[in-house]
Amino acid sequence: MGRSIFSHFPILSNASQRSISSLPCGVHLSKCLSRTGAIHARPRQLISEKFRCLCSVSVSEPSTSVTSSSSVKKRIVSGVQPTGSLHLGNYLGAIKNWIDLQNTYETLFFIVDLHAITLPYDTQQLSKATKDTAALYLACGVDTSKASVFVQSHVRAHVELMWLLSSATPIGWLNKMIQFKEKSLKAGDENVGVALLTYPVLMASDILLYQSDLVPVGEDQKQHLELTRDLAKRVNDLYGGRKWKKLGGRGSAIFKVPEPMIPPTGARVMSLTDGLSKMSKSAPSDQSRINLLDPKDVIKNKIKRCKTDSFSGLEFDNPERPESNNLLSIYQLVTGKTKQEVVAECQDMNWGSFKPLLTDALIDHLHPIQVRYAEIMSDGAYLDNILAEGASKAASIADVTLNNVYQAMGFLRR
Repeated sequence: MGRSIFSHFPILSNASQRSISSLPCGVHLSKCLSRTGAIHARPRQLISEKFRCLCSVSVSEPSTSVTSSSSVKKRIVSGVQPTGSLHLGNYLGAIKNWIDLQNTYETLFFIVDLHAITLPYDTQQLSKATKDTAALYLACGVDTSKASVFVQSHVRAHVELMWLLSSATPIGWLNKMIQFKEKSLKAGDENVGVALLTYPVLMASDILLYQSDLVPVGEDQKQHLELTRDLAKRVNDLYGGRKWKKLGGRGSAIFKVPEPMIPPTGARVMSLTDGLSKMSKSAPSDQSRINLLDPKDVIKNKIKRCKTDSFSGLEFDNPERPESNNLLSIYQLVTGKTKQEVVAECQDMNWGSFKPLLTDALIDHLHPIQVRYAEIMSDGAYLDNILAEGASKAASIADVTLNNVYQAMGFLRR
């Protein structure tokens, strides 16, 4: 996840009863005890330095079959790695979709810094890159009155649940992961850490902690979601139901089994140098991507030099013209036009007339994001407060799931 987790990385939950409701920024947890009346909360203590909410709750969690309720919002959780600069693929493939989703769902968006260390990284840059990524979330339109924004490592339940899930994950499942095979072949066994093999278990933890129904993923991450689904079923079978009830638990499924949701448009923005390869932070050439913070002259130069073809006119969906399809799709997404409108406008153009049009559209679309990013980064305390509050809200949800897993697996209560 220079890869986007779940994309990276939303999760939709349709739980009829849940421990903590979605809270708009600025609302203290103690003022909101329940969404459904299923929770009886006693005084709680917020420990801000750990971004944790230590709560005493009795909660009736959802089983795998739930009754929908108009009073309960579905939940989305998604995130992107803080490795390299966020680019147009991250934005159009994931973050831009979040802006619409946050208006309908309970949303938690995080920076997946724990996933960023699966390959060699710059320790001096990780913290800065994490804050930069959070600032870009907000600059792109994530509204903290509707969504929680936090850093993955600030909610320790992610790592704790990963370890518990690891004990139930057959090594054969992980050996089948395509991304691990590809990266390990490139780097060699001596240069690949265990984390590269096991990070799909951490991804499963990221998803299952929040009792999700649907997970927006790119085509290249469907395999990881299948592992998450299989792992949820396995843990439910090993530790849930009557076995859990005998230990004093609820006695139904521990985890919901999520379904994939693949965005129909913008899920895969392709490289500017190869229309068959996904736009990526890890690509050696910066020419292959438009970074969200690229200056105007850099954007202009990249579009001017991007790979095209020798066909006449421009068209979507021709397998022999991947670059044409990619550049027209980018133009459609940043202008907000329909596919039919783009076809009517551009089908008779040549590359010499289309490239300046695309350049201007990109500059116009990214300029407000760049201005807002600079404003956010100029006030470090504001961003720190947003991340702390988001982590506190996320932990209050995640801890309920984590405590249930500990109980179902037979651990002594803390």
